[in-house]
Amino acid sequence: MTDFWNRTRKLTAAQQYFGLANSLICRGHGKVHQGNVVWEFEARPTLLSRTYRVRIRYQERKGSPLVYVVDPDLSGLAKGRRVPHVYEQKPARLCLYLPRTGQWSPDLRIVDTIVPWTYLWLFYFEEWLVSDEWKGGGEHPSPEEKLACAERNGFE
Repeated sequence: MTDFWNRTRKLTAAQQYFGLANSLICRGHGKVHQGNVVWEFEARPTLLSRTYRVRIRYQERKGSPLVYVVDPDLSGLAKGRRVPHVYEQKPARLCLYLPRTGQWSPDLRIVDTIVPWTYLWLFYFEEWLVSDEWKGGGEHPSPEEKLACAERNGFE
C-alpha cells in the first residue's frame, strides 16, 4: 500500500517560475508557457567576479533544467582551452550535477538547487581560468558518453 501523503510530487513549470521570479539570488526575467520555463538572470559569484548572464530552460516533460552562460562567451575567456565540465562549448551548457543519481529531481525547486549550483560552477570556472585545474569536482564523461546522454534526454 502506497502512503499517499509521503509521495513526492513533481513541481509544475508554473511553480518553478514562481520560485525563480520571487528569489533575491536570481533576479531577472522570464516566461512560463505550456509546461516550459525560460529564466534569465545575472550572476556574479564573488564581489571580485565579472557578471555572467545565465539562461535556464526547463521543460516539465523532460525533467532536467538546462543551464547556459549566454554572456560572456566562456570559450573566449578560456583563450583557446576547452571549457571543462560543460555539455556544450558554445553557448556553454553547464554540467551542475550527476544525472540519475538523485542529486536533482523534478520535485526540487530550481531556485534552491540549480541556481546556487550555477553560482558555484561559475566560482570554480573563474578559479580554473587562473590555475588551469578544475577544482569543482564531478565526473567528466567522454564525448561518446555525452552524446548518449543527450540522446537519452531528447537533446541533440
